Amino acid sequence: MEKMSRVTTALSGSMLTGRTMHCHLDAPANAISVCRDAAQVVVAGRSIFKIYSIEEEQFVEKLNLRVGRKPSLNLSCADVVWHQMDENLLATAATNGVVVTWNLGRPSRNKQDQLFTEHKRTVNKVCFHPTEAHVLLSGSQDGFMKCFDLRRKDSVSTFSGQSESVRDVQFSIRDYFTFASTFENGNVQLWDIRRPDRCERMFTAHNGPVFCCDWHPEDRGWLATGGRDKMVKVWDMTTHRAKEMHCVQTIASVARVKWRPECRHHLATCSMMVDHNIYVWDVRRPFVPAAMFEEHRDVTTGIAWRHPHDPSFLLSGSKDSSLCQHLFRDASQPVERANPEGLCYGLFGDLAFAAKESLVAAESGRKPYSGDRRHPMFFKRKLDPAEPFAGLASSALSVFEMEPAGGSMGWFVDTAERYALTGRPLAELCDHNAKVARELGRNQVAQTWTMLRIIYCSPGLVPSANLNHSVGKGSTCGLPLMNSFNLKDMAPGLGSETRLDRSKGDARSDTALLDSSATLLTNEDNEETEGSDVPTDYLLGDAEGEEDELYLLDPEHAHPEEPEYVLPQEAFPLRHEIVDTPPGPEHLQDKADSPHVSGSEADATSLAPMDSSFSLLSVSHALYDSRLPPDFFSVLVRDMLRFYAEQGDVQMAVSVLIVLGERVRKDIDEQTQEHWYTSYIDLLQRFRLWNVSNEVVKLSTSRAISCLNQASTTLHVNCSHCKRPMSSRGWVCDRCHRCASMCAVCHHVVKGLFVWCQGCSHGGHLQHIMKWLEGSSHCPAGCGHLCEYS
Repeated sequence: MEKMSRVTTALSGSMLTGRTMHCHLDAPANAISVCRDAAQVVVAGRSIFKIYSIEEEQFVEKLNLRVGRKPSLNLSCADVVWHQMDENLLATAATNGVVVTWNLGRPSRNKQDQLFTEHKRTVNKVCFHPTEAHVLLSGSQDGFMKCFDLRRKDSVSTFSGQSESVRDVQFSIRDYFTFASTFENGNVQLWDIRRPDRCERMFTAHNGPVFCCDWHPEDRGWLATGGRDKMVKVWDMTTHRAKEMHCVQTIASVARVKWRPECRHHLATCSMMVDHNIYVWDVRRPFVPAAMFEEHRDVTTGIAWRHPHDPSFLLSGSKDSSLCQHLFRDASQPVERANPEGLCYGLFGDLAFAAKESLVAAESGRKPYSGDRRHPMFFKRKLDPAEPFAGLASSALSVFEMEPAGGSMGWFVDTAERYALTGRPLAELCDHNAKVARELGRNQVAQTWTMLRIIYCSPGLVPSANLNHSVGKGSTCGLPLMNSFNLKDMAPGLGSETRLDRSKGDARSDTALLDSSATLLTNEDNEETEGSDVPTDYLLGDAEGEEDELYLLDPEHAHPEEPEYVLPQEAFPLRHEIVDTPPGPEHLQDKADSPHVSGSEADATSLAPMDSSFSLLSVSHALYDSRLPPDFFSVLVRDMLRFYAEQGDVQMAVSVLIVLGERVRKDIDEQTQEHWYTSYIDLLQRFRLWNVSNEVVKLSTSRAISCLNQASTTLHVNCSHCKRPMSSRGWVCDRCHRCASMCAVCHHVVKGLFVWCQGCSHGGHLQHIMKWLEGSSHCPAGCGHLCEYS
């Protein structure tokens, strides 16, 4: 929606009037430029080259410079500039490497004047000399800058930056012979047009390509630069070395920068991608823009202040095929929407909170903070009433002090360094981490690791001391639950007459422990015996005595009053817990002596010892498993991780995520996991636990986390033999064909941690170099250099 504010500015007898307005173009614009009387603007792009008149209420098209039946690449413009001394002179930079000048005073429809075809690649920028009418400067993708005299057909001088492509060139407003150029490698060069052989000064301004620059219209030595690192920097070029005066951090790559007229510390910027807005910054307040224009719906490609002495009107072109005039009075003020609260932790754990005085309730018990308990805690600068932002806001500062021993984070460092996250079975990882937590006094965490082991680990070995069953006299081996057993070399007379005898005085526990984790007994030969001639059933002795024996009982003469426990020859049937006590030898003996029992029945019910050749076989699986599946506890484990994370212990949440892996990861959304990983890695890096941090990044399965140790990592390596830079294709030098990572001690390729001397470039395995330097200070490679390792 258009805003109806209107401004009238008096400039040396002429009046500038207008409002915020825009017009639709036929195609996206790449650049714009304003004539010296501020009455017309030229818009150039790949498919558009027109001049518009700036009326009071609207833009009016005056001239279309794209004439001719056949489309020409000479009309595909990457940049355009209007001469500030001759209102009829224009220059364009074409994408095919041609520099074209245009004379609007020609009577014909075709206004093209001269063509300069000396560049081999796209021309990124053209610039007229501010006071010399016939001097034109161009910067190209081929890395060269050329100075043209419009009275001649060829360039008068060529400047080679010995670098990558030139992104911007600008003549100095105050120095007649000086111009600045920016390059894609982050360098800025200052040249004297009288000396094309070498630059006067060169310095690295940004971490990445420098896309634009602009000289200050009032301060002679101030140069503003903008780059892909999302920063705008202001340099003082009057000193011996370029001095950074101000730095503004933006949210996207800076494509254009223009100083605001009549405002010494204000400049306007627009982005190359992502951000469509135009910002006006006060370099003294680099964090919040002074003004913001939000009219465009696509990337802004060109900005220009309408008049060099009027700070109210800003023109812009965009890829959304629109041309806009912005009135500074209608711009939004981001500072009005800024959060007035601030929160920060101190070095010793103290918490400082700043807010508007109206939001902080006065408390009678609150004491003024002296700041001398543990100094230096923080420094509060006294405000200067003369500063422009001194009276905009006032705040109250509250400091919450921590007890001297209450904020210790030693447990965090010890836990991070001692935790085991991978490389062992799950049970060992849980036991180790539980032990670490217990030694550090974190009992709840230790108990959590123990519970995770119980939930997710397979049944472990239970010590025999916990078992109540044993086989044979004096045996300490536990009796397993099994589903088959065999007899080997059974005595031929073993039948209904054969009996198992119990030693007198044998004692045993009243209850039997039936645990699937009991140790299994194995037989040396797994041959299956088909049984004896007489059908015989077996049961586990459960009568009173010292130890358990295996009993053989004739089912035909079993005690009629007791339950019959029948075990088939092939396998155990599934049965419930034994409640009643089976008959023992004494009970059966009493029955045999009873007058109501015949002699044959008494003989049948009596027990005799089994032959020692009786044996048991191990089985493949247990009778039953009383354990719940791990998936049953998924919701409980998920809530447990969220509990630790909400309590601030992201270390525990991330460690469990890594140790359990896919067992629990599927129950937690990716965004939550990424947040936990990011928080934990940030804490590790704050405590300088770089190795642990890198291990956590490597073990993470989140794409956003796993690429953290791969992004923004630049390693420049020179060959230790020929001193030439190494290519990115590997560790073998392209020039001398020798491996750069060769250990000077053992003469093997270093595949792990590599350490080298910055003086002679020789190095090798860390342990080898340390051991070598313990006995000698000379380089192990024999170069004679005195190496040091600290």
